[in-house]
Amino acid sequence: MTTKRSGKAPNWKPGQSGNPAGRPKGVGEVAKLRDAIRVHIPAIVERLTVQALEGDVQAARLLLERTIAPLKAMEPTQALTLPDGTLTEQGRAVISAVANGELAPGQGAALVSAIGALARVSEIDELAARVAVLENANAKP
Repeated sequence: MTTKRSGKAPNWKPGQSGNPAGRPKGVGEVAKLRDAIRVHIPAIVERLTVQALEGDVQAARLLLERTIAPLKAMEPTQALTLPDGTLTEQGRAVISAVANGELAPGQGAALVSAIGALARVSEIDELAARVAVLENANAKP
C-alpha cells in the first residue's frame, strides 16, 4: 500500500490500524447474530442433550464433535537397534523391520525420512570440510 503524497509505504506500528476511523469491533452482522443467539445457548445445549439421550444420533454427534477432541491414531513405540554401518545399511534395516512386522509402516517411514535428513546434513558437513581443505591449500602466505 502506498500513500498518495510520497509514494512510499506507510510505517504503521504493530497493532496500529490503517483506518482508525473504520468499523469498530463487534458491530458486524456476525457479531449481531452471535449476540442474539448467546442468550439461548444454555437452552439449545440442554435440548440437544435431551435429544441425544433419546437416541438422536445427529444431536449426539453435534455435541460430541463440539466438546471432545477427536481421537488420533497412535502407534505404540517400538525399540529398534540400527547397525553402526552406513546410512544406507541403516535404511535397509528399517525397511526390513517394517517388512518383518517388527515396526509399524508409519514409524518406518518416519525413520527413513530421518535417515534421509541425516544424510543431507552429513553431506553438507562433508562439503564444508572439503571447501575448508581447498581454501587452506590455496591460501597465499
